[in-house]
Amino acid sequence: MSVGVEALFTSALGLKSPWEVVKVDLDTAKRRIDFEVACNAKQLSCPACGVNGQGIHDRVRRDWRHLDFFQHEAWLHADVPRVDCGACGKTTLVEAPWARPGSGFTLLFEAFALSLCQSMPVAHAAALLRVDSRQLWRRIDHYVGEARAQEKMDGVAVIGIDDLSFRRGQDYVTVAHDLEAKRLLFMTEGRKHGTVIEFKEDLIAHGGNPDDIKHVCMDMSAAYTKGVTEILPQAQISFDRFDVIALGNEAMDAVRRDEMRDQPRVVRAAMGTDRKAIKGMFWGMRKDHSDWSVDQINTMYRLQRSNLKSARAWRLKEGLRSTYATGVTSNCPVKAEAALMRWISWARRSRLEPFKKLATTLKDRLAGVVRGMLDGRSNAYVEAMNGMLQQVKRAARGFRTVKNFVAIAYLRMSKLKNLPQNPMQPAAPLRSTIYRAGRPFPHKTA
Repeated sequence: MSVGVEALFTSALGLKSPWEVVKVDLDTAKRRIDFEVACNAKQLSCPACGVNGQGIHDRVRRDWRHLDFFQHEAWLHADVPRVDCGACGKTTLVEAPWARPGSGFTLLFEAFALSLCQSMPVAHAAALLRVDSRQLWRRIDHYVGEARAQEKMDGVAVIGIDDLSFRRGQDYVTVAHDLEAKRLLFMTEGRKHGTVIEFKEDLIAHGGNPDDIKHVCMDMSAAYTKGVTEILPQAQISFDRFDVIALGNEAMDAVRRDEMRDQPRVVRAAMGTDRKAIKGMFWGMRKDHSDWSVDQINTMYRLQRSNLKSARAWRLKEGLRSTYATGVTSNCPVKAEAALMRWISWARRSRLEPFKKLATTLKDRLAGVVRGMLDGRSNAYVEAMNGMLQQVKRAARGFRTVKNFVAIAYLRMSKLKNLPQNPMQPAAPLRSTIYRAGRPFPHKTA
């Protein structure tokens, strides 16, 4: 290449003395560009103790993948010095200012890869960057761990606790959200009451005070109820209204299944022998009436004119939804509690075991259920976070482990402040492109 090109790329890579590009090799057939970088210093500071003016013992060959140049895959190569220190007696490898120790990628490449993983599945980001997915997962784990170690959780007062199935009804994880800052605080494997203890320990480790938590929104899990009652006794509990409505749907489905199993002839006599009618009943009972098709309207009309237990179960489910609507509209704890007690009395007299059991559960947790009725703010955010977590699960596809799931969830939902900045962001300040964790690297000179 012509004279001056090396100096041009030295500047383009953000290198400073004693580091410089001494050779550029462009292979258009392979769409690859290789930069040979050299350290021209005769003496360096000791990386171990920091004493200046130490001699170079030898050099070790290293290679790093960099961001593409002109749509060509770019690589940096250097013989990195090892310093023989007379002060501490150690022979230590100098850190290359453009990469983490032991990494095969430059800091800029890792920062860009991390930004891609925040918005697309990791496997897709790996394919775009032409690297192995496992390499990206290791970077996610490293940078998320570093950034989260610096996070502060002081002032957290309102939290939401929920569980999420990791693999089709098994391998559950527990998540805790800061409902005021709208960020993921904590995530761990399991859904026992001990996970609340783990959350408390993590909160304290990040400067938070468990006594500051005044309100906890969660589902009606006995494990979480026990954990919060014992570990966060000062916090008021509100039970997620979406979870209560879901329990109503489950009770209705249980009645329908039992009736179909125990009295199939009675059901067919009431609804017709056509399988389409039975299927229409199933979907009609679960859907909102405003979404019924014409066939489902006819089917549900026949159901309500029958004496089937399923018809009573559907009315109870709809009654629970109506009770919640009444409570939210009234915005009055007394009126909301009275409306809920009327429904509980109805369910207890229904002679439908799943609804009698649900009525007992709601009665035992009455205060928390009423708070959940009126606290639409917390419940709505928890439900939104569950949707985002489902997207996170898809982002971890291919190398889906609990560890990876937790790491990508923190990356996307914790609003971490100390992640490397995306080098492609136009708002980034114009300065040396060689940086460590989003800050200029203090280059060592002779």
